Amino acid sequence: MSELLWTIIDYLMRGITVGIVSSITVGPVAVLCIKRTLNKSRRSGFASGLGVACADTLMAIIAFFFYSILHSQIEQYKHIISVVGGIFVVVVGVVIFLQNPHKKVKMNGEVPATPWRDFASMFGFTMANFITVIPYILAFFAMFGVSSHEGAADMASILSSLLIIGGFFGGAVIWWFLLTMLISLFRRSFRPHHMRTINRVAGVVIGLLGAITILSTLLSFTNNGAIN
Repeated sequence: MSELLWTIIDYLMRGITVGIVSSITVGPVAVLCIKRTLNKSRRSGFASGLGVACADTLMAIIAFFFYSILHSQIEQYKHIISVVGGIFVVVVGVVIFLQNPHKKVKMNGEVPATPWRDFASMFGFTMANFITVIPYILAFFAMFGVSSHEGAADMASILSSLLIIGGFFGGAVIWWFLLTMLISLFRRSFRPHHMRTINRVAGVVIGLLGAITILSTLLSFTNNGAIN
């Protein structure tokens, strides 16, 4: 029973980790959510973030589906894929670190009037960028070693997939809840240039995760080679 519980927690935590890490960037989508929190209310900002989280989760399902059906190939070349995924994540971290979302704040003209419209507009806006988002999520799945139960189409595989996707959605929602809550709490002292600070912190965290993945994969490969 305890082993089953830890397995469930493991799948959930992997999904939550990918969900949070995939969300902690301040690009055009996050800028709009932050602006709505500042200009309207925390509810408006969170509704917008929830739209982003739902769109990201839908794309995560697509990415995870392809990741799962290629399970055998991934296992065969898992070291190479982990290193390539880690390099991609490091590059993403550098790009995020160098981005200056402060320049994008003047975008966003008319703001939707209701939370439902906030949600729908951000869902559509995020889905429109699926070509760039899906590879990004896929890289994090590979980096954190997220996969369904041995790639089999059985009940265990379905349950593990549901836990991972549920965790991903939960992680994304946690991020947007915390972000909009903090922005709302510090509304009076928050300035646009603070978004660049968020990006720098996110870039460093993501870059370090990628670097750690590369190093751990190389060490694992080296140790296995030495043992063999």
